[in-house]
Amino acid sequence: MKLSDYIPFYKRNLLLAFPIVLSQVGQITVHLVDNMMVGHVGTTELAAASFANNVFMIGMYFGMGITYGLTPLIGKAYSNGKLHEVAALLKNGMFTHFAAAIVLTVVMFGIYFTLPLLGQPVEVLNLAKPYFLLLCLSYLPFMLFFSLKQFFEGIGNTKIAMQITLSANVVNIIINYLFIFGKFGFPEMGLVGAGIGTMVSRLFMALLFIIYIYKLQKFKKYFIEARKQVFSVEKITSILKIGIPIGFQIIVELLAFGIGAIMMGWLGEIPLAAHQVAIGLASFTYMISLGVSQANTIRVSHQMGVKDYKSLRMAALASTQLVLAFMLIMGGVFVVARNYLPLMFTLDRAVIDIAAGLLIIAAIFQVFDGLQVVMLSTLRGIADVKFPMFIAFFAYLLVGIPTSYILTFVFNMGPQGIWYGYLVGLGTAGILFYFRFKYIFRKIA
Repeated sequence: MKLSDYIPFYKRNLLLAFPIVLSQVGQITVHLVDNMMVGHVGTTELAAASFANNVFMIGMYFGMGITYGLTPLIGKAYSNGKLHEVAALLKNGMFTHFAAAIVLTVVMFGIYFTLPLLGQPVEVLNLAKPYFLLLCLSYLPFMLFFSLKQFFEGIGNTKIAMQITLSANVVNIIINYLFIFGKFGFPEMGLVGAGIGTMVSRLFMALLFIIYIYKLQKFKKYFIEARKQVFSVEKITSILKIGIPIGFQIIVELLAFGIGAIMMGWLGEIPLAAHQVAIGLASFTYMISLGVSQANTIRVSHQMGVKDYKSLRMAALASTQLVLAFMLIMGGVFVVARNYLPLMFTLDRAVIDIAAGLLIIAAIFQVFDGLQVVMLSTLRGIADVKFPMFIAFFAYLLVGIPTSYILTFVFNMGPQGIWYGYLVGLGTAGILFYFRFKYIFRKIA
């Protein structure tokens, strides 16, 4: 294939991806803004935010993964014009996600009591605990938002979630400013204020989605039809068969990063704060790649529905090329601006120096991060999720984390050793997911 053959696919993928990218950027911006504002309160506060977020994100992203299972099913039914099937999946999907949210909220509250067992400095732990509880309270509305988001993206509408997310960011920033720093007569609450901002903004996101559905007539038909549908064990099972493996794929990767953050805490609060700065910046570029990848899942699932395998392959490869090109460019930015980007988060020279070193490693590992996320999105679009779950387990927990531990605590490489472990784990995952796609495509085509 010539490069010119991919141009129509670049255009279609980017048109669909642009609102998702803005939505993903909005999601990560909530964390970045929290870190920026908290970082200017103090290094201990920033380290506490890092610790709490890394533990909480394991449960949060597992729930997100369960909701992701709805998108390829909706996309396939929608591309074939099956309104009743779409409505049935909507009803059963929302029920499944609500039940999962209740269970996971209880689990996250249970994890709260294990936080003192994770070996963090006492000062960090004392600040992290109330912040973690506020994150737990925000979980249910967050899952409602994502359940609706995945449905709308399955039918090809990516703009509504973008508009809601960007609006929620404004709410988050305002509440952060008022409660973190105690402005306009509000109490100065530091990290707890950031937790309040996150909780309120997530409530706002869920409520705004409900208002959108109520106001926009063209989408009401799906919800009216969904009321007529019955709860189906078969539908719930089909949603969970895709959603749970995706959830485990995500949780395994997040667990690897979470364990890395815990190991970073063993090195002290300054390395942990530097880790939070560098991972926040790396997460920003990852979320953009994730947005392109989620659009790729939609495109692949639609092509899968109509059995256009040639277009499926070209759409997947076009997304891969876009993601890798973007990650290479941002890697260059990280290297060139490594001493300046951390200034957005902190003025602590020790934190900045460590974060700058980590950004050099991030410049390399994010290329593999881009490869693994776009390959995973393609596999999800064709509903291949079980085997990739085992690949993720092998790459992140059996390769990446042991590498981090050995380099850091056996070869005494310090914070950089943990991040070299990330690099090895992501590289292994990206390459194996790529070969898995080649194998599956030969089977279906």
